[in-house]
Amino acid sequence: MTTSKIGVLTSGGDSPGMNAALRAVVRGALSRGVEVFGIREGWQGAVDGGDKIQPLGWRSVGGIIQKGGTILGTARSADFRAREGRKKAAFNLYSQGITGLVVIGGDGSLSGALALGNEWQELIAELAAEGKLALPEGETPPPLRVVGLPGSIDNDLFGTDISIGADTALQTIISAVDQLESTADSHQRTFIVEVMGRNCGYLALTSALASGGHWVLIPEEEMDPRWHQKMVRSLQRGRDEGRRHVTVLVAEGARHPDGLLIRAETIQQILQKQMNVDARVTVLGHVQRGGAASAYDRILASRLGVAAIDHLLDVPADAPPCMIGMVNNTPTPTALDEVISKSQAVGRAIEEGDYETALSLRGSSFRDQLNLLKILTQTTSGPADSALGTIAIVTAGADAPGMNAAARVAVRRALNAGARVVGGINGFRGMVRGQVEEIHWMSVSGWVGQGGTRLGSGRYDFEPEDFARLEAVLQQHTVRGLLVLGGLNAYENAAELVRRRNRHPGFNIPIVCLPITIDNSAPATDYTVGADTALNNIIQAVDKIKDTASSTHRAFIVEVMGDECGYLPLMSALACGAERAYLPEDGITLDGLAADVQALRDGFQSGKSLGIFVMGENASHHYNTDVIRRVMQEEGQDEFDVRACILGHVQRGGAPTTFDRIQASRFASRAVMHLLDQIRADDNGAFVVGLLGKRVEMTPLDQAMAMLDASRGRPSQQWWYELSAIMKRLS
Repeated sequence: MTTSKIGVLTSGGDSPGMNAALRAVVRGALSRGVEVFGIREGWQGAVDGGDKIQPLGWRSVGGIIQKGGTILGTARSADFRAREGRKKAAFNLYSQGITGLVVIGGDGSLSGALALGNEWQELIAELAAEGKLALPEGETPPPLRVVGLPGSIDNDLFGTDISIGADTALQTIISAVDQLESTADSHQRTFIVEVMGRNCGYLALTSALASGGHWVLIPEEEMDPRWHQKMVRSLQRGRDEGRRHVTVLVAEGARHPDGLLIRAETIQQILQKQMNVDARVTVLGHVQRGGAASAYDRILASRLGVAAIDHLLDVPADAPPCMIGMVNNTPTPTALDEVISKSQAVGRAIEEGDYETALSLRGSSFRDQLNLLKILTQTTSGPADSALGTIAIVTAGADAPGMNAAARVAVRRALNAGARVVGGINGFRGMVRGQVEEIHWMSVSGWVGQGGTRLGSGRYDFEPEDFARLEAVLQQHTVRGLLVLGGLNAYENAAELVRRRNRHPGFNIPIVCLPITIDNSAPATDYTVGADTALNNIIQAVDKIKDTASSTHRAFIVEVMGDECGYLPLMSALACGAERAYLPEDGITLDGLAADVQALRDGFQSGKSLGIFVMGENASHHYNTDVIRRVMQEEGQDEFDVRACILGHVQRGGAPTTFDRIQASRFASRAVMHLLDQIRADDNGAFVVGLLGKRVEMTPLDQAMAMLDASRGRPSQQWWYELSAIMKRLS
């Protein structure tokens, strides 16, 4: 039986991005000719039926992508947990002709979906036997097609690298901690910040890593019986070294060795008594669930929502219920029973005190971040190892958010191993002139959340006489390894040093490039550090534009950065629900403009009040933003007004997002460890570090440069470009 009607519901605790997922499910289904019914108030709405189940049209989900919470509402349903309640839900859904279901929620919501899917045919047969439903004689009831989407801020679901809402929750936490640290530093205070995470320490661990937190307590790690003394000793050493404030992150599910929960007030009392400090408690609570979804969550939800519909319609009807999660940057189905059993296994392991199993179930990335945090929260470097010599760090090319976060981790990783660290001041231009300074452990304290680059940067193209000067500087400081942070200009600088090795043996040292650019134009990585911050800067501006423009018939053309790479315009268009994205990869034609104007005119005539077009700064060398504005204004006649907004360098500014801080930390840690291994092995290869799927990988620099379309300054193959089809489908 073909699925021609589907239902969609949001259940359990709400999470930012649920509305973006709902929008994608509805429009993805309608684009394939399938009717969609929204089920209000979660599973309780399915049980109640009536006006709780209503058809959704294209306009029903217009303008919701930026809204927090869920427009369908959500609730926890005791009725649905009982078989009789599920029987009522089956009656209500079948009566509407619904044969497919998309459920957005956590493990409890997905458990309900699995139960209903497994019992569906039996329930329908019972209802038919009771005369409550008409079923053709001798015909077996068709199965209910069920697909789940991971909606949970805790990021505690198996089958997805990250769940919808987790990134936004982290942003909320980091924003709060950044603000607390400014007042804590002023008063030399200690803050204990409690975050959500009953059986999952993801929020606490990741926010501690991203905020530069000084201690973290999570449910998955077994606590030493003297854990509080160990914590006090570490924090006191930091104060003795000159640290003005302390931040302790604690998950609400963190436990004493006996299994009892650790209360934030208990930590406060311990620190006040044993350190004689002014300690304050901040419980963030449900503020972590609220607010507009981040760019990452909007894009994640959109990709998963469309993938859920396509799976529902394209996979055979007898396929088992599944959840579509993001695995290695690809929407991937996982059997729902496996998702639920393995997700709940972590909670059981924690309850039973089997912390080794709990940590193993969280995966290698979780454990790596925990180990990295333990290194970063130390107060002094490791013992000096003269065999490692000096690691030099330089930020090259245009500045981007996350450079300081990467430099901080690189410095501490190198110092912890026993190497000496120096920083090139003002990029390669400064290094050529001998502007190099030694960096110590506490020198980088507080860098993680700062925008720009403390080392200074700037685009620089080497002059012939620069190479001998730079070689002398490197030899003067006994530099054994070079870490270059930046975008394409940084990569080109590094490649030039490699080419000059025959004439300048001082360049025969290992070199690693770390991709930091808002353009996301560096090769051999899915994401560059800085791009996520730029995306969030863009969508925050567009959200404000929507507020002021939606009351009138007005279209906005928003020009964004990106040089010759269309990542920012496409992804920001997808994240803000724009009508169109103009990309350098596609160019702009007069026929295309005419079609866009006609579509816009038709939309306004049928009740539309706002249009958003996102344009890359180099989408066309002739049709610039002002030309397009004039064309649209002229052709739109009196139907709508057209305005242009060039966001400019505001896209580079501000504190880096959580995503960029974490990526910077992961990249820097891997890059430095690779450099140190190369030094020990006397390997002078040049590499780039990057995220490929889920793994942080090293790629030889020459291979990375071969991936470039040199004439356009962007990779020849760009994974994100295929998302333009999704963007068009949803707009």
